[in-house]
Amino acid sequence: MELIPIGAAAARLGLSQSALRYYDERGLVHPRTRQAGRRMYGLDELRRLAFIKIVHRLGLPLDTAAAVLDAPGTQWRETVRARIAELDQVIEQARSAQEFLNHALHCPADHPARECATMMGGLDRLVEGTTFEQLAAEHGGRSRSDEPASG
Repeated sequence: MELIPIGAAAARLGLSQSALRYYDERGLVHPRTRQAGRRMYGLDELRRLAFIKIVHRLGLPLDTAAAVLDAPGTQWRETVRARIAELDQVIEQARSAQEFLNHALHCPADHPARECATMMGGLDRLVEGTTFEQLAAEHGGRSRSDEPASG
């Protein structure tokens, strides 16, 4: 593949030229060369940019991309393991939020936070000093079908 200028590289990957310049400043992708002052990119640089685009679109930090692209094997693998552990926590929190909202949505009461016996019981326990973590652990294994039909 021949070298292409920054504008063509940005257009090919659906990125802005300023993003490519930023990635260069961050040390993530350096143009292969410069011609008449313009950054020129080859296939290796375009692949790095494509990898960075994926990482960005997935909402991962650029530090993760930097580690995978350039850190020694043991170091980038540890970075990725740590990121996976963080994502596992986010996923668990999202599942809990989904279950909480599904309970409220399917509760026959007009106002679950004021009329649902299950929800009010949990709220009362929090008011009495039970921690959120304790309450969540107690309800962690319950699916919506396990809950009383009356809500």
